[in-house]
Amino acid sequence: MAKQDESPGGVPNSASTLPAPRPEGPKLDPVYYTWSNTFSILMGRHVTGNRDVSLERKYFEEMDALKADSFCKRCETNRDYLMQYSPVVKFLKDEVAKLGGDLNAKNVHCRMCSTEQGGGFHVDHGILLCANKFRNRGHQEDTMAHEMVHAWDYLKWKVDDNNLRHQACLEIRASTLSGECRFTREFFTKNQWSITEQLQKCVRRRATLSLMARPGVQDNEHASKIVNEVWDSCFNDTRPFDEIYR
Repeated sequence: MAKQDESPGGVPNSASTLPAPRPEGPKLDPVYYTWSNTFSILMGRHVTGNRDVSLERKYFEEMDALKADSFCKRCETNRDYLMQYSPVVKFLKDEVAKLGGDLNAKNVHCRMCSTEQGGGFHVDHGILLCANKFRNRGHQEDTMAHEMVHAWDYLKWKVDDNNLRHQACLEIRASTLSGECRFTREFFTKNQWSITEQLQKCVRRRATLSLMARPGVQDNEHASKIVNEVWDSCFNDTRPFDEIYR
C-alpha cells in the first residue's frame, strides 16, 4: 500500500490536496497522542530491534508538557496527604523539627523534572519532588522519606558537600531507611529477585549510582570503592529510627 501524506494532526491527505497550514499552538488529543506515539515506539523496537531513545525522550517530554499542571497538582495533593497520614513521613517530619528544622508545603516543592531522579534535597531550598516521575502515592512516599533522611542528616551532622565519603554515607542511610529498598518494591518494580541480602544489594546499587553523578567520581569502580569504605558504619546507623523501619 502506498504511504499517504499526513497532516500535523495525523489525518491522511489525498495526493491531490495540499496539506493545510500548520495551526499555531495546536491542541493535541492526549488519548490519541498517547496511543499513536506508544504504538510508534513499540513498532520501532519490533522492526529494528533497537531502542529509539530520541523518539522516547521526545514523546515523554511532550507528554510531560501537556500534563504538567495535573502532575504537579497530584504531587501536591499526595504530599499534603502523606505529611498528615504517612507514619514514616510524619515521624521524620517530627524528628527534623526536634533539630530545629521545619518541613512543610512551602519548602517541599513539586516540580517537573527532565532527569530520571525522583527528587532532591538542598540545605537552603528544601526538598524537590519530581511530580512527573512518580508511579503512585507509595513511590512518592518513599522519595519523600529518602529526602527527609537527608534533611535530618544535614541538621544533625556537619556534612561536607565536597567530601565523597560523606555523600556516600548520606545515600546509604537514605536508601536504607526510606523503605525504597524493601523487598516488595525491588521485586515488583525493579525485577530484583534476590532473596539473600536483598536490602544490602539494593542500597549498594542506589548509593553507587547516586555517587557516580557527582563531580570527582571517575567511574563505577571508583564509586563502589567509596561506598565500601563507609559501608559498615553508615548502613548500621539507623538514627533517628531505633531500627530499619520498613
